[in-house]
Amino acid sequence: MGQNGRLAGGTLGLAGASRGAEKQAPLRLDSNRRAPILGRLILRRNPAMTAAENPERFFINRDFFLYWCIRICSMMGFQMLAVAVGWQVYELTHSAMALGLVGLAGFVPAVFLVLVVGQVADRFDRRRVVQASHALEATVAITLAVGSWQGWMTRDGIFACVFFLGVGKAFSSPALAALLPSLVSPLQLSRAISSSSAAMQTAIILGPAVGGLLYVAGAVAVYAVAGALFLLAIILLGSIRRPAKAAVVVATKAEDRSIFAGIRFIRQQPVVLGAISLDLFAVLLGGATALLPIFAKDILHAGPVGLGMLRSAPAVGALLMSFWLARHPIERHAGKIMFGGVAMFGLATIVFGLSQSFLLSLGMLAILGASDMISVVVRSSLIQLETPDAMRGRVSAVNFLFIGASNQLGEFESGVTAAWFGTEPAVVLGGIGTVIVTALWMYWFPPLLKRDKLVESRDSKAA
Repeated sequence: MGQNGRLAGGTLGLAGASRGAEKQAPLRLDSNRRAPILGRLILRRNPAMTAAENPERFFINRDFFLYWCIRICSMMGFQMLAVAVGWQVYELTHSAMALGLVGLAGFVPAVFLVLVVGQVADRFDRRRVVQASHALEATVAITLAVGSWQGWMTRDGIFACVFFLGVGKAFSSPALAALLPSLVSPLQLSRAISSSSAAMQTAIILGPAVGGLLYVAGAVAVYAVAGALFLLAIILLGSIRRPAKAAVVVATKAEDRSIFAGIRFIRQQPVVLGAISLDLFAVLLGGATALLPIFAKDILHAGPVGLGMLRSAPAVGALLMSFWLARHPIERHAGKIMFGGVAMFGLATIVFGLSQSFLLSLGMLAILGASDMISVVVRSSLIQLETPDAMRGRVSAVNFLFIGASNQLGEFESGVTAAWFGTEPAVVLGGIGTVIVTALWMYWFPPLLKRDKLVESRDSKAA
């Protein structure tokens, strides 16, 4: 995304000399020679490398490869917990409202911590912030496992655990997002976002599927494996050699150091504000995932394994789309493409709500995921490229509240509307609302609609 054509040339410096060999000058590879397979996959990054180095490599460098693996581990853990918690709560309560309250419990921490977590991400080593967050999440997963094993875990106990999971995620998500730009060059960022999104979608595919299969053996097995994945992510974070520096040293203006700087910056950028708010309302209105346990058990009669497949289906579509976007970046008409993706998201939600077929439901969820990935890549690229590094943590925190944490609020909204109107009407109404919001935002945010390239020159911005 934003990369206009292939970047030619470049010198590949091999970090670390071979065993017993003297130090050698950087090895220059001409266009007709192939690097070793492992070297093409995991590149040890040399600080002297230019932005033009191997721009089409999926794993851009060693640190990004580790970052990619961390994304898989942490997201798999969350997705496995989501399957187990959703099914366990519904088995205990048989209530759509209870499923909605699970989402609300995860959303509340992000609201109260939004100003704090961004400041923390900008002032401290972002690796350590994420490690501490994952340690909390691993502790919660182990608590759920022990409570379920010994039989004392109740509905309210699960809500409390979800609340602390929300605390951990509120700190880890902005810090992880702000860490990524320090691992790649600006021209590689949109490709890195697509590759990172591929990792997340892979985890969203594998997590629910593995979680659904493990749940056959009981909730304890799911919670224990999820906790182990968070611990593995902590270890991998410690292996990233070049953490982002505290951005406070870059910020010179008092307002740039304020905890409100992220909110102020977004308000002053109509393209960023339009992209974030569009996704916010799409997530709020189209949050059908909270109701998947009801669809799996009472409507499609698919059981816990079917629930895992339903939760994985959006990620299948998103993964395929992320691979496509990694190879074919969005270079023109970025705004129109984003609006088209959100509109397709709403239409797929409507069809899913009306479907009585398990296969059709899987297909619509896959289309829903692919459409959402288009919006995610455009929005994430715009936010990271338009935001100064000194404020990336705080802007990412606001973005997480509006988009990431609002997934849980959308789940609460879906649970409430399902309790009022029924499960299927609630999903259909949410899809219709998403299409209406898309049309309104095209009218209210013309700069976003007219945005052509993700990476614009200064002359284009001035015009």
